[in-house]
Amino acid sequence: MGWLRNLAVVLVVSGVSCQDDDDELSQEKKLCQDKSAGELFRLKAGKDACRDVIQCTAAGLQAIRCPPGLAFDLEKQTCDWKWAVKNCDKLTREKKVKPLLVTDEPLCQQENWLACGDGNCIERGLFCNGVKDCNDGSDENACDIETDPNRAPACDKSICKLPDCFCSEDGSEVPGDLCPENDRCERVPQMVMITFDDAINNNNIDLYKEIFNKQRRNPNGCDIKATFFVSHKYTNYSAVEDMHRLGHEIAAHSITHNDNETFWTDATVEDWAKEMAGSRLIIDKFANINDNSVVGLRAPYLRVGGNHQFTMMEEQSFLYDSSITAPLKNPPLWPYTMYFRMPHRCHGNLQNCPTRSHAVWEMVMNELDRREDPTIDEDLPGCAMIDSCSNILTGDQFYNFLTHNFYRHFDQNRAPLGLFYHAAWLKNNPEFLDAFLYWVDEVLEQHPEVYFVTMTQVIQWIQNPVSTDSAKNFTPWQEKCSPGPRVHCLVPNSCKLSTDELPGEALRMHTCARCPNKYPWLNDPTGDGFI
Repeated sequence: MGWLRNLAVVLVVSGVSCQDDDDELSQEKKLCQDKSAGELFRLKAGKDACRDVIQCTAAGLQAIRCPPGLAFDLEKQTCDWKWAVKNCDKLTREKKVKPLLVTDEPLCQQENWLACGDGNCIERGLFCNGVKDCNDGSDENACDIETDPNRAPACDKSICKLPDCFCSEDGSEVPGDLCPENDRCERVPQMVMITFDDAINNNNIDLYKEIFNKQRRNPNGCDIKATFFVSHKYTNYSAVEDMHRLGHEIAAHSITHNDNETFWTDATVEDWAKEMAGSRLIIDKFANINDNSVVGLRAPYLRVGGNHQFTMMEEQSFLYDSSITAPLKNPPLWPYTMYFRMPHRCHGNLQNCPTRSHAVWEMVMNELDRREDPTIDEDLPGCAMIDSCSNILTGDQFYNFLTHNFYRHFDQNRAPLGLFYHAAWLKNNPEFLDAFLYWVDEVLEQHPEVYFVTMTQVIQWIQNPVSTDSAKNFTPWQEKCSPGPRVHCLVPNSCKLSTDELPGEALRMHTCARCPNKYPWLNDPTGDGFI
C-alpha cells in the first residue's frame, strides 16, 4: 500500500486553459474561490468519475486522472485502490472548521478555556481528546504537533534527566558525557539493532538459526542479539520461547495485523489495548515468557496511532514504541522519551503522531540513505524498513548500502543503527542474505566497539552510558550471554484450534504450554473459550 501513497504517475489528461470569455472566467473563479492551494476536487460525483479530479493552477484548471484500477481519495488527496476509496459520491473534501486559538483579544474569560470555531468556549483539556465537544467539532480539527493546545512542551534539559528522561533539541545529542559537543565519539559503543517483524514459524526459523549461529559474538563474548516484533496469527510459540531463551527480545506486533491501515491510525485506546496488551498476554502464556520482558511494540505497517496508542502504552506499562520514522538526516537521531516534543517532524503520508506528553521511550526508526554513491548521486528519500529500499537489486549493492549507512552512524554521533527487516526479504533473496552475513562478520572482526543488541539493551545503555572500554563488562549486555542447546520441549504440542471470532478457519498453533480450548484472538486472548 505504501507505494500507492507516493504514486507520482497520476496521469495528466488535459489542461483546461483559461478562456477569454467572461462567463468561463467567472465559472472558474467560483470553482476555485473556496479551494486551498493544490487541493484536488471533482466536477462530477459517482463511481464512474472517481478516477478524475481537477486542480486550480495559475494557468487555469488542470484535469488529472488516476491510473486504471485506482480511484482518487479526496480526504487523502491521492490515488488509492478503488475498494479503499469511500468518497466517490462527493465533489470536494470535507471542510473542517478551525478553533479560534489565536485572537487579538481573548475570547474566553475563564482561565484555561479556549474558543471553538463558533466562538463558544470549552475547557482546554477537551481539545484534541478524540471527542467532538464543540458544536461545530472544531476542537478536533487542529490537533497536530504544531497546533494541539495540549501538546508536549519543547525539550527542557533542566527537567529531563537520565535515567528516566532523555531529550535534545534536534534529537542528535549523545546521552551522557562520553562525546562532548557530539564530536570525537570514539568512547561511545556503536550499537546495531536488528529487528524482524511478523510471525515466527517454520518459514523463517532456519533463517534465524543461520544468522544467530552462536559463532557471531559481540566483543564481550556474548552472542549477537536481535528484537522480534511478533504478530499472532501463524506464530509458532515453541519457537518464540526458544528465541527468548537464547536472549533475543520478543515484542508485540498485534494480534490481527489488521490490513486496513486506517484502522491503526484511528483506533481507540481500547482497540490498541486489545491488540497489543492482548498480543503480550498470548506471548506470555503460550511462549512461557514469565519475566515481564515483553515491553516494546511496533504498529503494523508503521501506522502510528497518535495519542490513543501512547495513552494505551502508559496504561498497559509498555516501555517503548518503535513505529515512528524520522526523515533521513545527518547526523542521525538517538532514541528519546515522549515526555517532551518529538525532535523531528511527523514523517510519512497521513501519519498520526502523538502530540501530548507520554511516559514512553521512542526507539525512533532513522531512515537509511539508499544512494549507491552518496558522493555523486542526487538526493533520494530515505527508507526505514530495509525491504522498502526498492533500488537495492544485487548483493553488492546491499553490502555497499550497509557499509555506507554504518559509517554514517559510526563516524558521526554513533546513534544506534537500526536494520529493520521482514524475514521473507532475506529468505527470498539469498544474495542479500550472503551480503548481510558477510557485512556482519566483517564489522565484528574489524570493530571492537560494535555491539549487536536488543532495543531494551539500547535503552539500558542510554540510562547508564558506559564507554567502549567498560562495555565488555556492562551487566545488562551479559544477560543470557551464550545459552547452550535446548533440552526441554523438543517436541511441542501441535494444537488444531478454531474460534468463533474467525468462523470457518481451522488454525494450528505450536506451543510448549497445554493446548487451549479455542484459538486465542482479540476477545479471548487466553483461548479459554469464554467471550
